[in-house]
Amino acid sequence: MHILLIHQAFAAINEPGGTRHHEIARYLVKGGHQVTIITSPVSYLTGQNAQSRSRWVTRETSEPGITILRAYTYPALHRSFFHRILSFFSFMFSSFFIGLSVKKVDLVWGTTPPIFQGWTAWLLARLKGVPFMFEVRDLWPAFAIAVGVLKNKTLIRMSEWLEHFLYRHADEMVVNSPGFIEHIRQRGAKKITLVENGVDVSMFDLSENGADFRKTHHLENKFIALYAGAHGISNNLGVILETALITLEDPDIAYVFVGDGKEKSNLMDEAATKGLTNILFLPSVPKMEMNAVLAAADACIAILKPIEMYKTTYPNKVFDYMAAAKPVLLLINGVIRKVVEEAKCGVFVEPADAQALADQIKIMHNDLKNTHQMGRNGRAYVEQHFDRAALAAKMEEVFIRLLRSDEK
Repeated sequence: MHILLIHQAFAAINEPGGTRHHEIARYLVKGGHQVTIITSPVSYLTGQNAQSRSRWVTRETSEPGITILRAYTYPALHRSFFHRILSFFSFMFSSFFIGLSVKKVDLVWGTTPPIFQGWTAWLLARLKGVPFMFEVRDLWPAFAIAVGVLKNKTLIRMSEWLEHFLYRHADEMVVNSPGFIEHIRQRGAKKITLVENGVDVSMFDLSENGADFRKTHHLENKFIALYAGAHGISNNLGVILETALITLEDPDIAYVFVGDGKEKSNLMDEAATKGLTNILFLPSVPKMEMNAVLAAADACIAILKPIEMYKTTYPNKVFDYMAAAKPVLLLINGVIRKVVEEAKCGVFVEPADAQALADQIKIMHNDLKNTHQMGRNGRAYVEQHFDRAALAAKMEEVFIRLLRSDEK
């Protein structure tokens, strides 16, 4: 089976960002399948362009069976929301024309966000006469409207129309969180399969103790509260700065931010203005290097704005934290809270409550035995329920089922 994936935000395991799709692709290739990925040369996380000059397409073969085609994309992804939309539309068109040249495709895999690339995937599937599977990883445009970045009424109507169209016309829908199912069903989806977000547990070696990371950054003997991931408006990272201010007089507690995003420079400026000497900002690192980073942490923070829509999400980082055997400080309510509480791998903190977060960090710092046990609980839980290999097998079953239905 030859699967064509259209995914502007795709990240390979040697790049920063969520690597769910590369991990699934590697599993599919082991099963004898072929995967071609059309993506952008512009990192969705950092905004950096991997191409030194504008090119229509760049071909990469990361490993046998996986071909990555990087389609020209308007590069100013992080400049403003307007420029972000230009980036989305440029990829939508360039990926379509490049996709036409990909031969002997058996199935087209579309994914959102961004939702506009879903049109590309649907049209290519119909032109090639093959099934169209559409995966929802983010309820766009609903999230963008809720957080206040999408305000233009015309663009909202267009986006919502496209959302309904894609849900109704997909041969099968896949969601990565149970919280998404009702939303997409109400908008016309019929065949829906849950393939949960998860983690490749084998990428997190618990024999790594993080000593080198601590020594490099002068964090020996510190209790490290770490945040890893996007630094965007939705992530509400100003709350962690407020927490750092509350605990500033405690010399044993340090906060480490690893990642990138549109808000990072603002956060760094705010931390400097407040004199937060207990915060360290570090750049993004590829997924394959995250083990060494997370190994150095004592506790890890997952946070989003306290918006009702975000109660539906299964964030990537929570599963990474659990796989690294680190307790989770969770400032996100909803379905992911159920996972953390059932796993007994962390504590829920009311979103946007900096004082409550400071209190929980102090509790974890003062009771390291229980803190470490929560981390071990998380590792055991994801091994049993959210391991990438088992979830990739579920995705493969969806593809095989679609092909069999198409042959009838």
